[in-house]
Amino acid sequence: MRPARALIDLQALRSNYRLARELGGGKALAVVKADAYGHGAVRCAQALEADADGFAVAAIEEALELRAAGIRAPILLLEGFFEASELPLIAEHDLWTAVGSPWQVDALAAYEGPAAITVWLKLDSGMHRLGLDVAAFRAAHARLSALPQVAGVVMMTHLARADELDSERTHEQAATFAEAIKGLPGETSVCNSPALLGWPDVRSDWVRPGLMLYGANPLAAASALTARLRPVMNMRSKVIAERWIEAGEPVGYGARFVASERTRVGVVAMGYADGYPQFAPNGTPVVIDGQPGVLIGRVSMDMLTVDLTTHPQAGVGSDVELWGGQALSLSELAPRCGVSAYQLPCAVKRVRREYA
Repeated sequence: MRPARALIDLQALRSNYRLARELGGGKALAVVKADAYGHGAVRCAQALEADADGFAVAAIEEALELRAAGIRAPILLLEGFFEASELPLIAEHDLWTAVGSPWQVDALAAYEGPAAITVWLKLDSGMHRLGLDVAAFRAAHARLSALPQVAGVVMMTHLARADELDSERTHEQAATFAEAIKGLPGETSVCNSPALLGWPDVRSDWVRPGLMLYGANPLAAASALTARLRPVMNMRSKVIAERWIEAGEPVGYGARFVASERTRVGVVAMGYADGYPQFAPNGTPVVIDGQPGVLIGRVSMDMLTVDLTTHPQAGVGSDVELWGGQALSLSELAPRCGVSAYQLPCAVKRVRREYA
């Protein structure tokens, strides 16, 4: 069996969720969309269900997978529904839905079903993606609150630049939201992971931690709070071949690495089809049998290469950690490779997940 695997630390996941709820001071939806950012939505939700106030996914397909696995906690559809025909399913499975477009308000007003639906009404406070402007938001709140088919309305918005601690955009959006909801009844939801970790004066009744659940820092710099995050995924594989090459010889596609001296090369069963970044640079740190090592050559689809010259005891079968564990964290690896810490775990596939 191919040795590429991702070790998932569920206790670390629980610890990160508890930190998010502590920082938020209220209730927290664990965001498990995109297969829990590549960590496995069902297993992560099962691990969190005893603690979590609810879960958030992108769309109904992800929610139904959790319901089929026995998850009974509230589940919010962050993108809402895409067709009015989804509303009976939303009601049947007791899902919550975001509403951020006028046609969705109209669809709910026309919906006739046996069960009322909880709505999370989204204000566009400056993200300019989904959401209603202030006037439309207040009108929709009044309209939805009067409908018997609506069980309740939670007011939400989404922060566009909370990961930039030198930008006032977060305070501007929070002020816009506060003005829009003035005098309206209902709970609120504003904070994402970077807001929880970087903006202590921006809070809401419900928070929506995503990346921080998985132990990655969404901010550019570390802090005492981000130091409390525990990495959840440890990506690792093994050396499957080794050889010596002479000075002047290249390794891999494009000859991006050329040996300056006689070099012992280890081939590792891990590539960009598994989720490791294709353009990780020469010298990217890895851990080989518990000792510091480096990547050399371009990452290919199924394999990558490491320098074993200073690892005389290493060879075929040696363990190689690519991120997490003793290796770089997602937040450390991502900027070296020109990607974000969000992207790395979401790209993981074809790798055996092992849970502990």
